[in-house]
Amino acid sequence: MDIKQMPVSVEAEQALLGSIIIKPEAFDKIGGMIAPEDFYLPEHQHIYAAIVKMFMQSKVIDPVTLVNALVEQGDRDEAGGIQYISLISQSVPSASNIKDYARIVKDKSTLRRLITVCDEINTEAYDETSPVREIVDSAEQKIFDISHNNESRDFRHIRDIMQNVYQELELKCEQKDSPTGTKTGFSGLDQKLIEMSAGDFIIVGARPGMGKTSFAMNIAVNVAKNSHKSVCIFSLEMSGEQLVTRILSSEAMIESSSLRSGQLKPEDWDNVAGVISSLSGCDIYIDDTSAISATDMKAKLRRIPNLGLVVIDYIGLMQSTTTSDNRAVQVGEISRNLKIMAKDFGIPIICCAQLNRGTESRGSGDRRPTLADLRDSGSIEQDADVVMFLYREEYYKDIGAKSDGEAADDANTAEVILAKNRHGEVGKVKMGWIGQFTKFRTLEDESKYGQPPH
Repeated sequence: MDIKQMPVSVEAEQALLGSIIIKPEAFDKIGGMIAPEDFYLPEHQHIYAAIVKMFMQSKVIDPVTLVNALVEQGDRDEAGGIQYISLISQSVPSASNIKDYARIVKDKSTLRRLITVCDEINTEAYDETSPVREIVDSAEQKIFDISHNNESRDFRHIRDIMQNVYQELELKCEQKDSPTGTKTGFSGLDQKLIEMSAGDFIIVGARPGMGKTSFAMNIAVNVAKNSHKSVCIFSLEMSGEQLVTRILSSEAMIESSSLRSGQLKPEDWDNVAGVISSLSGCDIYIDDTSAISATDMKAKLRRIPNLGLVVIDYIGLMQSTTTSDNRAVQVGEISRNLKIMAKDFGIPIICCAQLNRGTESRGSGDRRPTLADLRDSGSIEQDADVVMFLYREEYYKDIGAKSDGEAADDANTAEVILAKNRHGEVGKVKMGWIGQFTKFRTLEDESKYGQPPH
């Protein structure tokens, strides 16, 4: 395609380079925005690359030193020589407008990248040698990369950030009964968490059958009821119908086996009708796509109004877009994308995670999980703002073990272990567990259980 067909502003590119040549300190304003490949003309790419190298070496930038740098790089002729550099330095209207020139150059570069990516997607689609799902995932990832790489934030003075923090503190003080963050709905847990903050990436880890899906769904329903915001659930393991059946069991206090068999008592029907009526008024959205990627999730979430919380069940079933065959690398890429997504949307994201078998190999010792038990990747621990584990002593009775001589009356209790809490204290919270309804509840007096050892 020739220059007239591609999005480009030669004038803006020349003005940007000329501004730096006549006023080198202007580079400080745009250095983080622009890369050499953002320029369309090859000579401009060579000139800007030389400027960046000179800047990093703290060298004086003017037409003479710039030409000398291009000679050293072997790029003088490709950059047009001293005549062209003199031309662009003399044609710039004003170096004070350098940010405007940079924005034009960046926008045109983004449009060209979009055209290139669309051509690649078009070729892949016509080729038909790859599975459709792979082509779609690849397309979404390429668009996501353009969008993410196009975002850049500058330094902010601490007084401006302090002003934002102070205003938020005032708001929290004035609205003690209406917190600015998101509550889980479990008072004991909320006391330690304080709140699920905007941008938080929260991991709920447990062994299979410990109740992590139920716990996450309990929180999702609590948030939907109390916050009046949209809650999105990605269920990679269960179908939407299976998940809703579990939610009905928990909310209506009816055994899930009765719901699956349809053997309900007359009063059960009343309870089910009441729960259906209540939850139908909540903005809860469920996507049960298997092996979904973070890119696909982000595309779908953009269409949800008034988004307040995202729950993912679970990270081990998500699809990675990296080419690596190493699962730890794949999970690391997924967790980083989920953290970025939480920050971009300004919402908490709760993600369930399987634990490895390390807890079950500890014999009769303490089987409570630790951060080392997270499966597949240490990146999950690094990316997460909060890591909480579920532990039920009753779970291990079936395999003939008890931990530290705990009493048998713990059959209806569970522990939520806060192993990492970027915004507050760690520790454990004792909670009630009603297994037949897969429901967690707040105990009336959790303080009597004391503090966990550290």
